[in-house]
Amino acid sequence: MSVASLETAALRKEYPGTVALDDVSVRFDGGRIHALIGKNGAGKSTFVKVLAGAVRPTSGDIRINGQSVTLSSPREALRQGIASVHQELSLVPELTLAENIMLGRLPTRRGTGGILVDWDATYAHAEHVLETLHVRLNVRLPARALGVAHQQVVEIARAMSYSPQVLLLDEPTSALARGEVDRLFALLRDLASRGVIVLYITHRLQEIQAIADTVTALRNGRLVSTIPARDASAEQMARMMFGDVVRSHRPADVNPDDEVLLEVRGLTSPGKFSNVSFTVRRGEIVGIAGLLGSGRTELLRAIAGADSPAGGDLVLRGHVLRPDSPARMKSLGLVLAPENRKEEGLVQLLSSRENLVMAGLHTITRGGFTTRGRERTAVAPLVKSLGIDMPDVDAPVSILSGGNQQKVVLGKWLLAGPSVILLDEPTRGIDVQAKQQVFDIIWSLSRRGIATVVVSSELEELPDLCHRILVMRHGALEGEFRAADITVDQLLARCLA
Repeated sequence: MSVASLETAALRKEYPGTVALDDVSVRFDGGRIHALIGKNGAGKSTFVKVLAGAVRPTSGDIRINGQSVTLSSPREALRQGIASVHQELSLVPELTLAENIMLGRLPTRRGTGGILVDWDATYAHAEHVLETLHVRLNVRLPARALGVAHQQVVEIARAMSYSPQVLLLDEPTSALARGEVDRLFALLRDLASRGVIVLYITHRLQEIQAIADTVTALRNGRLVSTIPARDASAEQMARMMFGDVVRSHRPADVNPDDEVLLEVRGLTSPGKFSNVSFTVRRGEIVGIAGLLGSGRTELLRAIAGADSPAGGDLVLRGHVLRPDSPARMKSLGLVLAPENRKEEGLVQLLSSRENLVMAGLHTITRGGFTTRGRERTAVAPLVKSLGIDMPDVDAPVSILSGGNQQKVVLGKWLLAGPSVILLDEPTRGIDVQAKQQVFDIIWSLSRRGIATVVVSSELEELPDLCHRILVMRHGALEGEFRAADITVDQLLARCLA
């Protein structure tokens, strides 16, 4: 039996003023999981969109099993055997799992009222697809009833219902906990064992040796190389993506003072977390490690006043209080940069300038009014100091890369003049270089005496970034460590214990 293959030959995509793909020639074989890596702007997204039929290449050839194909639309890509699962979940929440899996292709039958949906056949088809994936879910449930991990599985089931030869996965683990990631990996290995070509796009380099067979890197629109995953150390992948990159650890001059800025005392929210107590000193960077469901995000939201805790209190810069609203906490110098920056951290329809001044308007208004010129003057030093790469501060924030959007979120709060910043997943979905830039920003805040509490699912970041690390498990603090005294493996073991 021949092995399926997907090839590109001299694939090129030009946009006005830029070349997104520059003569990319690469081959992916069936029965294997191929990781595709590259920094933001490397051409990775364009490459995947071309394969998915969403973007037409300027020139070049795409071949499936040696035969040239023209992918004029996503529907044509599906017809040619290429299915995609995107990072942003696209299920319709109010529809059942069966309807989502068979969306646009619901079986019909002739009835007394004309052509009707054949619901029995719909449920049967959906159940069969899930069975082939060794997944047991009630297909009559609405999609909104599922957690993110199961929704991701349903997305894959919908793609596999087309019986594709190629499955494209864009950042499929970005919102999953480690145990859920392991289950997803088992599913992908099963698909590969059936001869499916799995193309896996990820920023999480630590996952690659666990899931991939090969690693392909793009840089500046060009193919760098393809290597076996077993040879892909973090340092090797960084070189493939960026050329010469030096991974820096926390600088020696980033040190906290003795003054306690924030004390959390017995904070409790039933069903989320219980009796949490810790302190944060001026200029200190405290990490919170834990698996999804450990209560990390819920804790940050409660401290920031976004969710009201049922018990406990805070001491913030000498004020004993119960956090009751984000506005009050901001007035006292504590702010939260939420996990979902696109929907909760930014207003996508507004410009970068408008987003940057949003939290600190009171610092630049005169008599209750402000001007565009005053706002541009206020944000100029932020744009420079944070290294925000944008065409113009008045351009929509939505056009920025994930890393630059995260910098805008940070800049928005810096204009408000905080003494304590809570950061929930500040490096989620951004590349290695952008992560390092976010680290540099946090370290610069520490030098200015601003205290930071960081939640991150990527445990390997915390020892490099933080002074101390707190471990949460099942809603409780289970340990506290100096970052220099614990390895990533030990940290994971404590999260799982």
